[in-house]
Amino acid sequence: MTAATITPAPLSSSVSRPNPVAVGTIVWLGSEVMFFAGLFAIYFTLRAAVPEMWAEDSALLNFPFSLTNTIILVSSSVTAQFGVFAAERLQSRATGWKPSQWGMVEWFFLTYVLGAIFVTGQVYEYAMLVSEGITLNGNAYGTAFYLTTGFHGLHVTGGLIAFLLVIGRAFAVKNFGHKEATSAIVVSYYWHFVDVVWIGLFLVIYVLR
Repeated sequence: MTAATITPAPLSSSVSRPNPVAVGTIVWLGSEVMFFAGLFAIYFTLRAAVPEMWAEDSALLNFPFSLTNTIILVSSSVTAQFGVFAAERLQSRATGWKPSQWGMVEWFFLTYVLGAIFVTGQVYEYAMLVSEGITLNGNAYGTAFYLTTGFHGLHVTGGLIAFLLVIGRAFAVKNFGHKEATSAIVVSYYWHFVDVVWIGLFLVIYVLR
């Protein structure tokens, strides 16, 4: 009686590994979470120290304007995700005029426009608050407000530059492939993160006044 022969299962020729660019981006965003957590801590500490000042100066905030600006920024996350869907199917450009036929470039350009409107609105709000006497070095409220919202605005600006680079890369390459799609995806990670941070800032600064 012969022993049964056991044939080992063939090994897969390729092992599925996480994309290092995506993993690196997520790890970096983790450090950004800690950075903004520090800014939130500064804000709450100063607020606890001088609550009367917060009540007086926060009354100057234009809530309807800020809400509108917030809706614009949150909407840009939706358009960015549609751009990711197009990138995942390796469609860089539109095949027709309908939004359902748009490619990554069109969706990301719309995202860029919405983000630029948000930054412009933030600059306008700063101008209005400065005219009311709230400045960066005027008091604790001004310092906390401009530090938290200002650093966020810089992050949004960085995201806008990233969108332009991804769009430019799509025009530069002859064939839109997985590398270009990965770039689009990691930029969307960053943009969604920036939007989530702003929602937190909006709730803390404009709603819980």
